[in-house]
Amino acid sequence: MTEIIYNSWVSKYKRQFGAVLVGTALEFDVMLKSDHQVEVNIVVQFETGFKAYEKMTATADHTYHITLTNLTEIGFYKYYFEIIEFDGPHKYRYFYGATDIGGGEGVIYADEISVVPYTQTIFLKSEKAPDWYREAIFYQIFPDSFAKKYFFNQKDNIFFYGKETDPPYYIREPNGDITHWTFYGGNFLGIIEKIPYLKSLGVTALYLNPIFEARSSHRYDTSDYMQIDTVLGSELEFKQLVEALHQNGMRIVLDGVFSHVGRNSKYFDFDGQFGGQGAYQTQTSPYHDWFTFYNYPNDYKSWWGIKDLPTIDKTNESFQQFIYGKGDSVLNKWNSFGVDGWRLDVADELPDTFIKGIRDNLEKMPDKVLIGEVWEDASRKIAYEQYRKYIYGDGLHATMNYPFREIILDLLTGKTRPEVAAKKVMQLSENYPKDVFLNNFNNIGTHDTERILTMLGESIPKLNIAVGLLMTLPGVPTIYYGDEAGLTGHKDPENRAFFPWNNINEETKKLYQKWVEIRKATPVLTSGDISLFYSNEIFGFIRTDGTQTALFVFNVSNQGVMVDFKELTFLTESIEVEPFFLAAFESVYKIK
Repeated sequence: MTEIIYNSWVSKYKRQFGAVLVGTALEFDVMLKSDHQVEVNIVVQFETGFKAYEKMTATADHTYHITLTNLTEIGFYKYYFEIIEFDGPHKYRYFYGATDIGGGEGVIYADEISVVPYTQTIFLKSEKAPDWYREAIFYQIFPDSFAKKYFFNQKDNIFFYGKETDPPYYIREPNGDITHWTFYGGNFLGIIEKIPYLKSLGVTALYLNPIFEARSSHRYDTSDYMQIDTVLGSELEFKQLVEALHQNGMRIVLDGVFSHVGRNSKYFDFDGQFGGQGAYQTQTSPYHDWFTFYNYPNDYKSWWGIKDLPTIDKTNESFQQFIYGKGDSVLNKWNSFGVDGWRLDVADELPDTFIKGIRDNLEKMPDKVLIGEVWEDASRKIAYEQYRKYIYGDGLHATMNYPFREIILDLLTGKTRPEVAAKKVMQLSENYPKDVFLNNFNNIGTHDTERILTMLGESIPKLNIAVGLLMTLPGVPTIYYGDEAGLTGHKDPENRAFFPWNNINEETKKLYQKWVEIRKATPVLTSGDISLFYSNEIFGFIRTDGTQTALFVFNVSNQGVMVDFKELTFLTESIEVEPFFLAAFESVYKIK
């Protein structure tokens, strides 16, 4: 009878845990008991590159050991174990790899082609995000729909809602194309007026969806990167907003949409409104080589086939200089207003060299953060058949942590058990460089998703847990505007309704305030490691940084439960959990 034990989350079997700096030695130990003579090899492969079989050395206590010092490529390696048993003249070959989740304890595979490998991240350098960023409570504002102090329109051919309580609606052609964009008219002066409200929530930083000139209310179809959209206000009013936020101890991050522009933009000028100098109007346009035409002018590359959004060639040097290279570049202009960072739209569609160029630009100024929109595990992201390197150093400080949102929703809607949720969080902790994991921009809802309250069937108890997890799991929490006020809605445009200033749900607002206070009162949440545990009804974790330890226990069942330590399963052995766990109930937060 053969017994095999390996666990990538436990130091007895693997040292170091998780992602490591390039040049770090890694030790692996596999415990294998067999009645036969055996040979154990570790099989290592870099992404889709080379594959090597390296023999492990038998040591005491049925353990096979190896130290690897040759993982020198930035990215991630795949590995698993090959076992060869000799039974007299017979030889049996089988394998030990990971489960579908990825890390932790593994399983035996009869053939190599079926093996799910473990993975090992190798990164270039630790990411030092600005100090203010890790401690921030972000609030995401969809500028058209948050607040307005006055109404003054200089845009042509658009419609405005009659009342702020009107539901979001687009005017479409029979084929689905939007013919007229509808606006609520939110603006900068409205945001300034609501700073006291934001402070009452505990918010310390804003992330604004695009603010530059565009035809639509979402403004992801940029018309002119150098101009503020006139519905929002003027450059002077934007400067007033930045200064007012800074005077109130708050920061501001802008949305950079550099993958594509609007068809009716200055650069493409489909309808000729910009004077006929765009790429669509003339092949002598200074912007012509920014775009890819298959058959000029009507057949061109566009974002996901949406003809309203022509795709830009980000490898084009002229475009790179325009965005971040020249002294009068887009980034330099708006950075001069004192903005504190950028969130890059569809970061997967920006080449790593382009992202590095933006990062190099920001590095010239203090305390600016760079966040990327990534919907999957960014440490394992493949886009356009390329392994992305943007979180391994010299790229993004952080990515939008949509995987956390998925885990939280699946846990609270019963799609997944606490065991699976805990293991998925642990796997992300293993995959990401520690600093990036702690930097990640966490959310439970954005302008691209359904409202959290809608997803939870408008259950306030479930919302309480969702917000609790948002505020206490590793990463920087972000509140989507209006979630705290009780807004509901499915995807765009329903999730972009105007903020209900005259009908705020005080119960949900107080819930958010409570969890923000807990976040701010517990410094370990900005920097601490995580140790996860679970039972059939409990999802919990311990956050510790060597000086402070905090315990959070979430009951995800629909009834009260008695927490018995002996029934909990811990995924790691990072601290002496039992005495701490038993004592902690006297003084820490318990969520029923």
